[in-house]
Amino acid sequence: MKRINKDRGNKFTPKFKAFQERLGVHFHNESLLIQAFTHSSYVNEHRKKPHEDNERLEFLGDAVLELTISQFLFKKFPIMSEGELTKMRAAIVCEPSLVTFANELNFGELVLLGKGEEMTGGRERPALLADVFEAFIGALYLDKGLEVVNQFLDETVIPKINAGAFSHVMDYKSQLQELVQRDGTGIIEYKVLQEKGPAHSREFISRVSLNGEELGTGTGRSKKEAEQHAAEIALKKLKSKQ
Repeated sequence: MKRINKDRGNKFTPKFKAFQERLGVHFHNESLLIQAFTHSSYVNEHRKKPHEDNERLEFLGDAVLELTISQFLFKKFPIMSEGELTKMRAAIVCEPSLVTFANELNFGELVLLGKGEEMTGGRERPALLADVFEAFIGALYLDKGLEVVNQFLDETVIPKINAGAFSHVMDYKSQLQELVQRDGTGIIEYKVLQEKGPAHSREFISRVSLNGEELGTGTGRSKKEAEQHAAEIALKKLKSKQ
């Protein structure tokens, strides 16, 4: 048994050591890291060796990711409602987002696959890459703890949130209100400036003001949509001044 484990280490260790160097994260238990990248198809084709797939780590990583992202959003957006926080978190931890994170870190290059899965393009399959990202988070949590997981996310995921990569699911009016309340700069007001077009195709033009000073004007098919657009423009304007 020890000889097999040693063989396994000789075969996979170099590329995983290089991976850890690139990330600046070094595992105490490297077999845990390798397990995070081991697909069930690989295990099925190597039954004589003590390989373990990443499915349990994926389960754990999913929970750790939800906790860490929830904690970050809870602190960053103190007046955002529970429903808005849930929507935002869902956008961050959904499969397409996890695939993006995995691809940017070249996780696909490290995945251990069975020959059949390899031949059918498994290395680039979205669901597989998303699972590997979650499994890696699970392995990192077990090996290094929650603080290191947070440090890893601070370098890979959080910058995207701060840059507005998920703002399409956010309520711009809430963001603007939060920014104004945080800075203590005054009162936000919305006003419909114009309604035009036939009943089946109305267009609204709304203005948002801060203490009577116009911050942005937006258009939309409804009053709500026009206000959201105005708030989005106002946010960009205020943030550009910070």
